[in-house]
Amino acid sequence: MEVQPVPYPFADAVALQLHPRFAELRKSEGPVRVTMPYGGDAWLVTRYEQTRFVLSDPRFSRAAAAGKDVPRGRPGFEPAGNLLAMDPPEHNRIRALVAKAFTVRRVELLQPRIREIVDTLLDGISPPADFASAVAWELPVQVISELLGVPPGERRMVRECTETLVASGGTATPADVTEARGRLAGALNTLIAQRRAAPTDDLLTALVAARDEGDRLTDNELLMLGVALLAGGHETTANLTGSFLVELLSDRERWTTLVARPELIPSAVEELLRFVPLATVADLARIAKEDLEIGGQAIRAGDAVLVQLDSANRDESVFASAGDLDFGRKVNHHVAFGFGVHHCVGAPLARLELRVLLSRLVHRLPGLRLAISAEDIEWRRDGLMRGVASLPVTW
Repeated sequence: MEVQPVPYPFADAVALQLHPRFAELRKSEGPVRVTMPYGGDAWLVTRYEQTRFVLSDPRFSRAAAAGKDVPRGRPGFEPAGNLLAMDPPEHNRIRALVAKAFTVRRVELLQPRIREIVDTLLDGISPPADFASAVAWELPVQVISELLGVPPGERRMVRECTETLVASGGTATPADVTEARGRLAGALNTLIAQRRAAPTDDLLTALVAARDEGDRLTDNELLMLGVALLAGGHETTANLTGSFLVELLSDRERWTTLVARPELIPSAVEELLRFVPLATVADLARIAKEDLEIGGQAIRAGDAVLVQLDSANRDESVFASAGDLDFGRKVNHHVAFGFGVHHCVGAPLARLELRVLLSRLVHRLPGLRLAISAEDIEWRRDGLMRGVASLPVTW
């Protein structure tokens, strides 16, 4: 019997609430057939183990989605040559170069500089302040820009173009997405030429060297990798930062717990990563390369499959009391950064930024609180990611 698809997303994202339909779907055996905003129908996976299966099984291809009108949550097509739209072995070759810069050990060496940036940002605000614009967005943009050598005058452009790339609604057309990607590529081409002429010790210089010392990176791969690092290096972290503060400050007990016990911050960051929803709509389709099954549901070769990471992180069969925020959770193998070969290469950097920021906040601003009610917080619209448009705080 043919499965009738249902429209997805099920409704507009509301603050940090997961739609109740996800809890219902996690009780079913297999994925549900959905009609995406763009590109037609796909299978939507909501359970934890099935999510990890799809993300790690080589029979699901990301490369097959590149440049095609596949089911997705945003208007533009994914470009070929993008690290996120590659399969092994090509993906492994490029990822290995970037992974050297983002090892946990190397990233930890950035801690003093990240702390310095945080303190400078906090020095520049006074109550009341919009935490979103003053800190949440500024921190990750500054960090990734310094890593790639982007001059201060170009950073606003980077943010504007990135917002267009992840737009999901009527605020951006395919032409807008192409233009934004072209502006980022133009800026990167200039930086690449500068690094060739005068190498420095930043990440972009290392990637240019990888291109020029052999055939490990093509010109297009170098360019697309730079675009992916710029966009992915700040958009996710910035949105998570604002959402984390909303969760912590909406319940004073959560905030005062971290103020009294800052040693809980590393585990609190992991639990917030699991608990706080990020996506407004699933994206980054995988195409089945052959016929197979997921939870008894037949998936045919050529079918598109999407995973909902936020739902997987609330799977009650894996996380006890999954609907509760528990800073003492002992085992927390969440999939907030994905799983398998496409596990976010910048995860160690994002974790460090979030840990350092919370550590400095509880130390310097223990009385931090919302300046408005949680219900009045303004949220961003028409994007793939949830995030606050503004976050008025005081102390």
